[in-house]
Amino acid sequence: MLHARVGHTQGTPPSSRPPLRTTAAAVEAYDAATGRARWTYAREGRRPLAVLPARGHAIALWDDGLVTDTTRRDGSAVRWHRALPEAARWLADHGATGVLRLLGDGMLAVITPERVAAYRVADGDLRWILPARPGCRFVPARAVRHGAVLLIARPCPAEDRWTAGLVAVDDLGVVAPHRAPLGNGRRGESHSAGHPRPGKVVAPPR
Repeated sequence: MLHARVGHTQGTPPSSRPPLRTTAAAVEAYDAATGRARWTYAREGRRPLAVLPARGHAIALWDDGLVTDTTRRDGSAVRWHRALPEAARWLADHGATGVLRLLGDGMLAVITPERVAAYRVADGDLRWILPARPGCRFVPARAVRHGAVLLIARPCPAEDRWTAGLVAVDDLGVVAPHRAPLGNGRRGESHSAGHPRPGKVVAPPR
């Protein structure tokens, strides 16, 4: 069960404290100007491994493989949450470095060894999934951004080509020529007909 609580402390914490951070038991938010605590968010018996700030959102990854999106302004509500299949044991062994990555146009990439899943930050809608090839595994900690593109390490021991060990994605999925519009925006938004579509498993627009 999810538990959110708003907390306001007396006095001013050190100015070096980041606006969002994780502790052993909660996600904590602070006023960037004053350093005062604004809210905390905790899940009973669970530990946050990473928190990622987005515009109006605080996205956290927990030790049981749950991703939560909390209202960043006051922490009053969890907008959405998504569970990562069979991720808890891997997170316990390897940590959460690089698992949460923001892509363009308000998209969140969640990288685990078996797959990359992209969610729309606004509402948590699943937009596309990129599974690792047989015999290959993604390495979240070795993902780097190059402009609007995220380059993710994907070692493939049985593959001789060095290019097989690397995959490039953006908010629409695998970067490839001649992609068609995906429509990642929320219902009612319009998109250019020249916007590309990834050639992988894609959730249909809702």
